[in-house]
Amino acid sequence: MAVYMIVEAREVIDSRKYSEYIQRVPRTIERFGGEYLARGGKIKVVSGDWNPTRLIIVKFESMDKFNAWWNSSEYRAIAPLREQSAKTNAIVLEGI
Repeated sequence: MAVYMIVEAREVIDSRKYSEYIQRVPRTIERFGGEYLARGGKIKVVSGDWNPTRLIIVKFESMDKFNAWWNSSEYRAIAPLREQSAKTNAIVLEGI
């Protein structure tokens, strides 16, 4: 079953490191079969008070593939760039 990672980048605190992260992370995602469905772009709030400034949606074919990417040495090597440069929220949900 496909899974979808949804990331809200709430605040960038180091644009240089964050830029490096967003340049390097797509290769790691693609290596594990992940596919970007949305990456940035205009957001329109249609209900509620959630007002994210940047959202990213990535599809993986399974939770196993997502976990393999998330825990991979390739991703773990660049994850500190995200952790040090931006305040983010992320979830993974199963599709239907």
